[in-house]
Amino acid sequence: MFKQIVTVLALVLAGNFAIADLTIEINKGKDDPVPIAIVPFGWQPGVAVAEDVASIIEMDLHRSGQFAPLSRGDMLGRPRNASEVYYRDWKSLGVDYVVVGSLTQDGPNALTANYELLDVNTQRVILTGTESVSVDKPRYLAHTVSDKIYEKLTNIRGAFRTQLLYVSAVREGGNRTRFRLLKSDIDGANESVLFDSREPIMAPTWAPDGKTIAYVSFETSRPAIYTQNLLTGVRKQLTSFRGLNSSPVFSPDGTQMAMVLSKDGSPDIYVMDLASGSLQQVTNHFAIDTEPAWMPDGKSLIFTSDRGGKPQIYKVQLGSGAVERMTFIGDYNARARVLPDGLGLVLVHRNSGNFHIAVQDLKRNRVEILTTTNLDESPSVAPNASMLLYATQYDGKGVLAAVSIDGGVKYRLPSRFGDVREPAWSPFLQ
Repeated sequence: MFKQIVTVLALVLAGNFAIADLTIEINKGKDDPVPIAIVPFGWQPGVAVAEDVASIIEMDLHRSGQFAPLSRGDMLGRPRNASEVYYRDWKSLGVDYVVVGSLTQDGPNALTANYELLDVNTQRVILTGTESVSVDKPRYLAHTVSDKIYEKLTNIRGAFRTQLLYVSAVREGGNRTRFRLLKSDIDGANESVLFDSREPIMAPTWAPDGKTIAYVSFETSRPAIYTQNLLTGVRKQLTSFRGLNSSPVFSPDGTQMAMVLSKDGSPDIYVMDLASGSLQQVTNHFAIDTEPAWMPDGKSLIFTSDRGGKPQIYKVQLGSGAVERMTFIGDYNARARVLPDGLGLVLVHRNSGNFHIAVQDLKRNRVEILTTTNLDESPSVAPNASMLLYATQYDGKGVLAAVSIDGGVKYRLPSRFGDVREPAWSPFLQ
């Protein structure tokens, strides 16, 4: 099965996509989310804002699973600043925190939000802020405010301004399929097409600076690894060797790329120096070695291999070439990604015949299954390690879904462009 996954993945992708209409649906939230009220922001006369900034903040915090926003219909007032807040009203509604704010336009091109976060129980302002963006980016403004509020209340850096990559495919009639590489905000908004092809696109990944991406394209009839600059759109072909060219992943410092090549026989892990193009072969085994990921220190890689008979996760030291097995629980573990602190792995784990997303604690060697559907794949970790993005099936169609690192929060993401797969969460972009 593992060999089939590696060698015919492109055919599987091409054959299993269908048109989908995805909507955000929060399937599961925390048992004790913090009650918070996001009051609609006021604005100066004459200011026309294309988006409801407060509503976006409300959805950001709600989707994190950490907060339970109060319905606007239940609010007893619409204060715009702290001096207009009557704490007793919010306390009677069971709210712990209130966010108030106003929008102003400074000149023809600048939109500014002034906001305050209030603690209802202590009756004091605990955060004030002013954020400005160009007038055409109200959603970015909202995500910025969400990041600040989230960090203040959780002590974890917010990741609402990050972005997603993923691949979609849409049937166009007969056996023709249109593949697209897409980028969006983490709530699915501002979805845009980065690359469009009639041939499969696979394995998108981000450079650590968030300005360049890499992926595999079959546009020349064989798999090849490309990079693409997100600002200029300029693409560069890195590899086109005989056989597999797959699973690109940038090193933590962005100077190297790990990848899988089968140009010399069996699929093995290689590392390319991006400045010179020189290659270092990292593994050399008759088994299939694939799906590399970097450890945070950049000195070692983890990868999937069936060298023990079934797919498991291994680690290889780049300096010595020493290999050690990392997973022992379950008869199938694959597509591992490392948590930012290096203390855990997120991976595809088979349990009772079904494929789930799981997290393995590397210190305790304990595996916790996070998802309950049966065809979960391609996990990607948010840069603040609070959430995971993965691909799954819903109503017979490919969708993207997210789950918190503790399994307590789950939701699905929207896409306008058909069945979706292979998500990749960006690094922090600011």
